[in-house]
Amino acid sequence: MWIMRQAGRYLPEYRQVRAQAGSFMTLCRNPELACKVTLQPLERYPLDAAILFSDILTVPDAMGLGLYFEEGEGPRFERPVRSLRAIADLSSPDIASELRYVTDAIGLIRHELAGRVPLIGFSGSPWTLATYMVEGGSSRTFHRIKTLLYEHPQALHQLLEKVAQAVADYLNAQVEAGAQALMIFDTWGGVLAHEAYLEFSLEPVRRVLEALRLNTSEGRIPVIVFTKGGGLWLEALAGVGANAIGLDWSVDIAAARQRVGERVALQGNLDPCVLYAAPAVIRREVQRVLEAYGPHPGHVFNLGHGIHPEVDPDHVSAMIEAVHEFSNHIHDSARGR
Repeated sequence: MWIMRQAGRYLPEYRQVRAQAGSFMTLCRNPELACKVTLQPLERYPLDAAILFSDILTVPDAMGLGLYFEEGEGPRFERPVRSLRAIADLSSPDIASELRYVTDAIGLIRHELAGRVPLIGFSGSPWTLATYMVEGGSSRTFHRIKTLLYEHPQALHQLLEKVAQAVADYLNAQVEAGAQALMIFDTWGGVLAHEAYLEFSLEPVRRVLEALRLNTSEGRIPVIVFTKGGGLWLEALAGVGANAIGLDWSVDIAAARQRVGERVALQGNLDPCVLYAAPAVIRREVQRVLEAYGPHPGHVFNLGHGIHPEVDPDHVSAMIEAVHEFSNHIHDSARGR
């Protein structure tokens, strides 16, 4: 098990480093501090993986859009992609220079981990990154990018092609720097209509996966693809070329396993808000997820989305202890012990 957003604002030690850095992006761009934050959850909890501390929007920032964070409003871009000319003029980022702080952080983290657990690298999906690039930040309606999708689909394909290539280059650079697994976060795929999801979200992810160089001296790098709200498309996701599918909390994990069989592993999928509840409730809900999956291989326990900033760190401990206890009991019972 590991936890999406496992290094973050719910940890007091993270908040101290964040205050020291002065801003979120300064923290991301400082390899030493990013390494320190990445390791903090492992110093507190017995987790099975580290995940690089960074942000999915580093790629469009490196493409010249000018990422900044507005207090209370989240990420914003100084120069959003708002015209067909802007799409045509968009250039690929120089990963080696513009995103060197990420690959430098990976090298430091691998050194500090010293083989204790694997390191997961990640990126946003092309569609998810494109939504921020066109909207200029977060959105409730996605009206700008959906207008582009329906009125100028070829222009959106052009944008997604450029972003997909940048994402593939970025993930390949992470692998070269030492990432031992990869995750693609398709946070906003679930806002699309059925056919639009397959064409504008899943297909660009497929192109990214086809462009990845996953064979390394340490073995083949596994890839997880997570679409929030993606329960409608599990069969299609299972065929996209990833090794595992992340499930949000709206999906029944037993039904998901029946639908995809042994084609892929499954990651998930406890509702993050369960961690607001008392430890006894947390134990009950963890048990429910594990028993639903059963004593089968290929389950990576995780939340159904990122951990919330207000969560009590002791409640995370209760979740992890319950995963270990109930998982061992389920598998031991299946083996007749």
